[in-house]
Amino acid sequence: MNRDSFSTYHPVINFAYFALVTGFAMFLMHPILLGISGMGSITYYIYLRRKKALKTVVFMMIPVLLLSAIINPLFNHEGITLITYFRTGNPLTLESIVYGIASGMMLVSVLSWFSCYQIIMTSDKFIYIFGKIIPALSLIFSMVLRFVPKFKYQIGKVADAQKCIGRDVSNGNILEKSKHGMKILSIMTTWSLENSVETADSMRSRGYGLRGRVNFSVYHFGSRDKVMLSIVLVAGIGIMAGIATKQIYSLYFPMIVINPFTLGAVLVYALYIIICFLPVGLEIAEDIKWHYLKLKI
Repeated sequence: MNRDSFSTYHPVINFAYFALVTGFAMFLMHPILLGISGMGSITYYIYLRRKKALKTVVFMMIPVLLLSAIINPLFNHEGITLITYFRTGNPLTLESIVYGIASGMMLVSVLSWFSCYQIIMTSDKFIYIFGKIIPALSLIFSMVLRFVPKFKYQIGKVADAQKCIGRDVSNGNILEKSKHGMKILSIMTTWSLENSVETADSMRSRGYGLRGRVNFSVYHFGSRDKVMLSIVLVAGIGIMAGIATKQIYSLYFPMIVINPFTLGAVLVYALYIIICFLPVGLEIAEDIKWHYLKLKI
């Protein structure tokens, strides 16, 4: 994982940003905004994970998009632009195809933003934000986020250890393989329960959640954080104002209707581009800055 510039900002900035872009991605079905959100989230995810992200995009996200575009017209027959008829007699319409593509892009965009969120918003950041407000729930949530990668790593270690003594799921007949798999599952269940108890005891011994407890923090809300928060809030408020005043709107059924390219609509698109490509833009600006400094040496 690359340590990008956006991850160095205050946790409140990171959380507010992902809450905003993920919320927009989930509830705005405007095709242009979906395209901007999808490209912004995928670009940022590829920057953070490089080859791993490319594999995820190619083998998971693109199939999700194509599957949605194919399945939706099979069950949704609304729309007035008739293309042809299925053998069952149901119509295939342009509107159902476009809506299927839009739904797929929405899913891909939300998945990409959540993937970026999981990388940037580490458990210590989440506990820092919500530890005083909801200490028990924030601890449980941070443990859940950490559980999947830790479980994956631990099950690899257990499987390798079992393989060394000939008890791997690849050894023996079907019955023996099942027994070996159940043995690994039993070990992992015991490990997960012990790990959760140890974590709870550790946090209790540190006085986590007690009233008056002083928390150590390495985070400081500085001037650059104030500037970044202002940019995120101004862009978010501007986009919501454009939606509320009907500067942008879209309709898929019974016919496809999209708002004209007025000055207000272009302004909303520009603000949405700024907010969706903000982390990537910060990294590009940082690269340009370092390149300029190297030339001066």
